[in-house]
Amino acid sequence: MLPKPGALFVDAVKSAGGEVAELSGATRGIVWLTSDSASDLGVALDANPQVQWVQLPWAGVDAFAEVLQSHDRPHLLWTSAKGAYAQPVAEHALMLALALLRRIPERVRATSWGESTGDSLYGRNVVIIGAGGIAVELLRLLAPFDVDTTIVRRSADPLPGADRTVASADLDEVLQGADLVIVAAAATPGTRHLIGERQLALMKKTAYLVNIARGGLIDTDALVEALVSGEIAGAGVDVTDPEPLPDGHPLWSAPNLIITPHSADTPQMIAPLLAARLEQNVTAFLGDGAFVGVVDPQAGY
Repeated sequence: MLPKPGALFVDAVKSAGGEVAELSGATRGIVWLTSDSASDLGVALDANPQVQWVQLPWAGVDAFAEVLQSHDRPHLLWTSAKGAYAQPVAEHALMLALALLRRIPERVRATSWGESTGDSLYGRNVVIIGAGGIAVELLRLLAPFDVDTTIVRRSADPLPGADRTVASADLDEVLQGADLVIVAAAATPGTRHLIGERQLALMKKTAYLVNIARGGLIDTDALVEALVSGEIAGAGVDVTDPEPLPDGHPLWSAPNLIITPHSADTPQMIAPLLAARLEQNVTAFLGDGAFVGVVDPQAGY
């Protein structure tokens, strides 16, 4: 367990019948607990070719893209926390959406009574980009609002719970009718700036955009311009590009925008969820093989 074992995670390994020990020639699996120093993970794997399984700490694995591809070898399985943090992240996305519709960015800055404005989420057209655990949980949370939901994913294979599922090639088409767009896709070279100037221009001026995936999926400069010009009604982002967002960046002063500092899944929230995922995968490693969150090193998720 590297770089440093945590008591909660050690207990999870032991509960599943595993043992935590110093890295050595007897090590069969590595639990990596930070996104920092991904190159150090590569060094550990180079020195220990006998390792058969690596558990990564986050749902997104873009921070490990290089080491994943350079160490994509037979008999080495990679798993991540994808899906494990779906509940708090989906909850955060819903919070941002409701706050935008109810004009909270404007009201928290207000110093006078102003006008009574705001919109309801009920019956709206919601587009969710991505079809992983967060999207599945979002569909469940959105169901009581009687919204019309469209999932955008690599293929048009239906996602249960969605009113329709379309392939990524149809993104521009479905954006045109969306009242709310939620970005919940994996960050890969192919999804960088998935939402750019053209996509923002296609959206209705009354539409809102929420990003709880990775900052690079949205072209930041294009988002600033769309908000300043009124091309879209507002946005809520828990992730930015760059991140952390520097003081004085134009995004901070863009109108009708909520920025939260990558807090959809705080350490306090995710620690028990990661421990549960770890226990599942240690059980799989030692016996039943039913791993959760398996990563394709070449696809990057």
